[in-house]
Amino acid sequence: MTSQHRDRASSAAERTGFSVADDAPVYAISVAAQLASLHPQTLRQYDRLGLVTPTRVGGRNRLYSANDIARLREIADLSAQGLSLEGIRRVLELQAEVAALRRTVAEFRREQTSTALVVWRPGRGR
Repeated sequence: MTSQHRDRASSAAERTGFSVADDAPVYAISVAAQLASLHPQTLRQYDRLGLVTPTRVGGRNRLYSANDIARLREIADLSAQGLSLEGIRRVLELQAEVAALRRTVAEFRREQTSTALVVWRPGRGR
């Protein structure tokens, strides 16, 4: 989240008295479609293909989060660049894999720079 976006979010929270987390499912399909500049049927198709997974309410109604809408916009951008839906699915899958690997590397680096001392005493604890 950029500082400008964060500032707008905090000013909205001050103005309205509440704020909504980016992963909170609050947008109905019609609102999400409008925010993503897509047709609601396109959102249903992306859901069927597993490109985006909105929260289901009552087993039927879809609710989208701000994160879902950002993903929908990314899917629309990739589609506009000429990628097929299968290509988009693969790109998103690889992005998730890269993010997981980056988290693993960051954790490894933290462990490498840790100042914790581990003492091994053979024969103890038996």
